[in-house]
Amino acid sequence: VLDLLYPILEKILDKTRVKTVIVTSLKEYMPSAKAFLGSLLKKIPSHKVERKPNTYFFQELLSKYGANPPKVDINPKEDLVALQYTGGTTGISKGAMLTHMNLVSNAVACDAWLRGTKGGETFLTVLPLFHIYGMTTGMNAPIFLAGKMVMLPRFDAVNSFQAIQKHRVTVFCGAPTMYAMLLAHPDLKKYDLKSVRFCISGSAPLPPEVQKKWMEVAGGVLVEGYGLTESSPVTHCNPLDKSMKTVKVGSIGLPWPDTDAKIMDIETGEKELGPNEDGELVVKGPQVMKGYWKMAEESASVLRNEWLYTGDIAKMDVNGYFYITDRKKDLIKYKGYSVYPREIEDVIYEHPAVKICAVIGKPDPVASEIPKAFVVLKEGKTATEEEIKQFVNSKVAPYKAVREVEFRTELPMTLVGKVLRRVLQEEERRKLAKA
Repeated sequence: VLDLLYPILEKILDKTRVKTVIVTSLKEYMPSAKAFLGSLLKKIPSHKVERKPNTYFFQELLSKYGANPPKVDINPKEDLVALQYTGGTTGISKGAMLTHMNLVSNAVACDAWLRGTKGGETFLTVLPLFHIYGMTTGMNAPIFLAGKMVMLPRFDAVNSFQAIQKHRVTVFCGAPTMYAMLLAHPDLKKYDLKSVRFCISGSAPLPPEVQKKWMEVAGGVLVEGYGLTESSPVTHCNPLDKSMKTVKVGSIGLPWPDTDAKIMDIETGEKELGPNEDGELVVKGPQVMKGYWKMAEESASVLRNEWLYTGDIAKMDVNGYFYITDRKKDLIKYKGYSVYPREIEDVIYEHPAVKICAVIGKPDPVASEIPKAFVVLKEGKTATEEEIKQFVNSKVAPYKAVREVEFRTELPMTLVGKVLRRVLQEEERRKLAKA
């Protein structure tokens, strides 16, 4: 913990099971010259932490043990390496208990999947490392592959362009909204992005239009993958095949090495479904968590005979490729019909003026729910509600038609670029309650 944040931690320590605290400071993250001058001029904020039992200082530990840390006995399959909290996009955040083997097995699978790497790959790391997607694809995998990490403190289009061009980045893992924002930026054509050979999109569905445009601009392959916090996170991905012969657009791809997957019926979760039938995606493999921290009931509901029930509605085709239809909790019920937000969003993304969008079920006294779209337009572009509705509704079945469109300058998102539909749904419920 940073010394500046220690007073906050100190207040809750006795309410947790934390046994050891390691303290560091901003100065320790700075180059030596800046650190010296900053300390001299007293311009580096800090907080004096008292020496207490089981409280250690990072620099002192480094000086004491150096390159020969004490030997620690662990059981990789059983011992926890991280309590990785879920994003809480559809409800309360839960602590996934991940073991050493969970994380290492996912990094090894990354190595196996990145066929064609030449060694010394350069990764653009813009995803936060405290998020499981960023931790695995932005840190663990590059370390395992002996690659180079070009790290940005946060996602920004211009900084990303500059980093790719300057450092000749070869691997970029991001979220669909990141690719969409890069494509919509007016300075896109000023930069050379041709060094990027492998791009993976995760955390949310990848619109086919975004995938197609990115590959035209960058030249490398962009494929969709899938994972969740509870599986460290990756379970599926399309092959990184530039010819696109083994890539299926709209699919999350094939299960990763050592990973099993199947589709179970939504109602009971006990009947395995056949090809092209919608059901709940369940997975099993060495990357699957032990359970949720101090949540036995929730753990038992998602972990059944070593299978992880993901809560995502999906289907598998006859060739073993999987397709995410949507989250069970995001399903829109319109007059008894099941409407999947993703299907509508994919069509909205085809509109040339749209930068980012999200579709939710708005409560309705007659239809139960109606599809409502929230749209962020590209800079300098215009569109009306009626124009978006006509564009979408001419391409979807009548019961999937968008009934309302709301334009915004931004949408609520997680730190990895996943739109928080839950927040939008809560806003609509509050409006209804006031009315």
